[in-house]
This record gives sequence, C-alpha cells and structure tokens, in this order.
Amino acid sequence: MILMECKLKYVVFSEDGIFVARCLDVEVASDGPTEKEAVASLQEALELYFERSETRPTDLPPRTYQLGEVAVHA
Repeated sequence: MILMECKLKYVVFSEDGIFVARCLDVEVASDGPTEKEAVASLQEALELYFERSETRPTDLPPRTYQLGEVAVHA
C-alpha cells in the first residue's frame, strides 16, 4: 500500500491552561501542555482518524480559509 502525504490546516489556541489544536479540514482536535505537544497529539489523532475512516485525506475537497474577527454585542 502506498501512503500519500496530505497537508491539513489546523489552529492552536490556549484554553484553561492547556493548548488545543483543532483541524480545520475534519472534526478532529487534541490538546497538550505546549503548542508543540498539542500539534503532535493532533497529528497522531488525525492518523488514527483516517486509519478508521473510509475517507482519505486526499478525498477532502480543497478549501481556502480567511481569518477575521467579528464584534458581538451582548
């Protein structure tokens, strides 16, 4: 079996003293005490996700992202 590398986008943020890494292309997230460990944990979680899924990373539609902010008055 030939394995292909596919690059997925993620975001990392701090929450309650830990770092959370969330994939933007599929609903998978992980965490860790540092940004680096959170990303490493996310990579492992994504590999497990795709091992158990019928979907391959290469099957995902191409996406572009625009980051921004919105003001909410509450």
